[in-house]
Amino acid sequence: MAGYEVSVGTELLPGLLTGQDGLAKLVETVLNQILEAQVTETLGATRHERTEERAGYRNGYRPRTLYTRVGPVTLLVPQTRDGSFSTDIFKRYQRSEQAFVLALMEMVVQGVSTRKVSAITEELCGASFSKSTVSALCAGLDPRVRAFNERRLEGDYPFVLVDALFIKSREEDRVVSRAVLTVSGIRADGYREILGVRIGDTESFATWDETFRWLRSRGLKGTMFIISDDHGGLREAAARHFQGGSWQRCQVHLMRNILGQCSTRHRAEVAAAVKLVLQAPDLVEAKRRLAECVERFAKSAPKAVACLETGFEDAMAVMALPEKYRKRLRTTNMQERLNEEIRRRERVIRIFPNDESALRLIGALLAEQNEAWQERKYLDMDEFKEWAANRAAAGEGNNVVALTS
Repeated sequence: MAGYEVSVGTELLPGLLTGQDGLAKLVETVLNQILEAQVTETLGATRHERTEERAGYRNGYRPRTLYTRVGPVTLLVPQTRDGSFSTDIFKRYQRSEQAFVLALMEMVVQGVSTRKVSAITEELCGASFSKSTVSALCAGLDPRVRAFNERRLEGDYPFVLVDALFIKSREEDRVVSRAVLTVSGIRADGYREILGVRIGDTESFATWDETFRWLRSRGLKGTMFIISDDHGGLREAAARHFQGGSWQRCQVHLMRNILGQCSTRHRAEVAAAVKLVLQAPDLVEAKRRLAECVERFAKSAPKAVACLETGFEDAMAVMALPEKYRKRLRTTNMQERLNEEIRRRERVIRIFPNDESALRLIGALLAEQNEAWQERKYLDMDEFKEWAANRAAAGEGNNVVALTS
């Protein structure tokens, strides 16, 4: 990684700790010095330097403004006569940061912001802006988010995890609830990938059916396990689009369902007993512990026992896999963490100005998370591939617990 020496003028120091403008000016000064160092490195010569190593000549500057959390920053991007100079500074200005600021700007422009959002927006942007400014910024970001969310899916995705969360969005003069459907997969090489996000009127068979059809059209294939909560419409849609696959019911969601069916008095005891069932080392032992749990709580928590018995087989589908894969595939925790990141931004926005703004922010955030996921393998798939090959050789196919509608 290249290192750059930067200097800060003494005139910036008094305002650095007394207001946000000082911090914005500091960031602006540092980034502009980095741009100068980068163009010097590209051309092999400083301004007006005569040297045989010179690879080109400067051709002025092009100003470019970034709206950041410390205020607007104006960068003077050096131009070269042959157009060869480029910088990664703008690539490093994250898509989700742009989308976050844009969502707040849209709310003010459309006159739908609360006092709190107006204050945050003024603090973030530090300047007034028009509808045309917002439109221009959106035009630059939207294609990048769309390219991520519509990209072709290559290879097999043995494990697919799905979940939904609800946000609020404006539709004309109304505030409406919207379902954000997120889908991730674990590829055959063991790396995770966010497959896409859709925004629908609600979470239903129709919205999941449309989402799975969309993913299949983009190339999703080779799916052996679907991991999700127990949503009837989701299960029905998955059964239609992933025939021969298996459904793993999220054990965390099952536990919540069970505890919701018993009194506060017995909740701790039931939770401890159910945990022992779900974390059994093998299916035989799990069934033995299930029988003990049913006998113990049949009278004191009958509804909780019935919920456990109904969900047991689906929640234990993961037991068919080699042991090393069970911990990470028994729940939708991976998706829940994504939802938490979305919630962290959504709490500030509170009500999105429109569905497009919501998709822009969430899509940008997921695109960045997807890039981070490519830096580290999530699962070693060698043992899984051997397991799958043995099942195929024995004529057992992929199905462990059938997806049924």
